[in-house]
Amino acid sequence: MSKTQYRVYVVELSKKVFTEHRKFREVNPQFNGVLECLYVGMTSKTPVERFKQHKKGTLSKKGHNLSSNIVKKYGLYLRGSLYNHILPMPTRAEALKMEKTLALELRRKRYAVWFN
Repeated sequence: MSKTQYRVYVVELSKKVFTEHRKFREVNPQFNGVLECLYVGMTSKTPVERFKQHKKGTLSKKGHNLSSNIVKKYGLYLRGSLYNHILPMPTRAEALKMEKTLALELRRKRYAVWFN
């Protein structure tokens, strides 16, 4: 049986998110409007499967929302060039740490980034 692996992924968001979403603006004061707006997440699925869940607004069996409203509303497509170099991780904790590391690294590069 194969063990679950976790991956980080990046979704490009419409720049409308910056003008329409106050909290997104507040956490991205470095953004100058030139680079893209991004969402960084982690998943035990493939990034493509996870992106589809976001866009559909998928609910869990217990009725919990499995999609980020930001990705559902503003998500355009996956940005593989920003995450394909990162190998899958064996634990959720490692993936959560990598999600934050990648998000902050992209912010330092002046992208506007949302992550959990």
